[in-house]
Amino acid sequence: MEIKKKDIRALTKEQLRDFFVNHGDKAFRGNQVYEWLWQKSAYSFEDMTNVSKETRQMLEDNFVINHIKVDQMQRSSDGTIKNAVRLHDDLIVESVLIPTKTRTTACVSSQVGCSLDCKFCATARLKRMRNLNPDEIYDQVVAIDNESRLYHNRPLSNIVFMGMGEPLMNYNNVIKAIDKITSPEGLGMSPKRIVVSTSGVPKMIKKMADDDVKFKLAVSLHSAIDEVRTSIMPFNATFPLNDLREALQYWYAKTKNRITYEYVVWDGINDKRKDVDALVEFCKFAPSKVNIIEYNPIDDGDFQQAQSKAIDMYVKVLESNHITVTVRRSRGKDIDAACGQLANKS
Repeated sequence: MEIKKKDIRALTKEQLRDFFVNHGDKAFRGNQVYEWLWQKSAYSFEDMTNVSKETRQMLEDNFVINHIKVDQMQRSSDGTIKNAVRLHDDLIVESVLIPTKTRTTACVSSQVGCSLDCKFCATARLKRMRNLNPDEIYDQVVAIDNESRLYHNRPLSNIVFMGMGEPLMNYNNVIKAIDKITSPEGLGMSPKRIVVSTSGVPKMIKKMADDDVKFKLAVSLHSAIDEVRTSIMPFNATFPLNDLREALQYWYAKTKNRITYEYVVWDGINDKRKDVDALVEFCKFAPSKVNIIEYNPIDDGDFQQAQSKAIDMYVKVLESNHITVTVRRSRGKDIDAACGQLANKS
């Protein structure tokens, strides 16, 4: 019977050092291999050129490197790039490179499918197959960094966890991936350039605050009226707005970091003055910013982009209440790479 080899990137540096000592080698060999795995993103043990052939064979006999493969890359007319990423078990997730004049941002996935059930999101129509491992999240970032350097002549500057899946439903692996991304032994990126976006899992928002995370928080809100929010995001019945607000108050008290709300305005759903007033009231407890996001259709007629006068009303009322508001235009719509469109069509 064939023995299943362990994914070597599931080991800590200390465990790698111990492995080499237990096999009659020096502990520093673990440091070398760890650097190849993370800083240099080695695809195979053969890539590890400063390690002897015998050692590489020993690693081959005991471990695998479950590296992702970019199965298909699509480039939008606006410079956006969408990757269909094949995992070691042949499941597919998608990640996106979003360029602007001043930055390039990686939008990465954290689950295959999604744990939640937002009706306006294509990913939510896929059942959740599994959580991504830390190395699978990390590899998405490395792939997009390489594309940023190749196509835009600059390294990746920002990361948003706004791809497929609910990051807080895969909390431990997301945190481990961010630790690697921000570590000098990994990509060395600043946590302040990372945003984790959640649809609102109160218990996990409090845990983030207790864990003293350094990255930024965004909340996919879309309505500050429970009945409306539950109609478009059914899990809101389990995690109602009062619970979410209490968790966000806890977050702000602990971190003193401004909260960003992601907000889509739909025709006939949340485009009335009462919807804006409820949002203003919800925002009052802490400094906040509202990103009004252009809606991207997912092949049905239930959700339609609100008229421009509704967007203008939101902006006017929010600004008059001293709440920062930005209207975001979507990128990559021609390749189904915009917010809410990631669904493995490729």
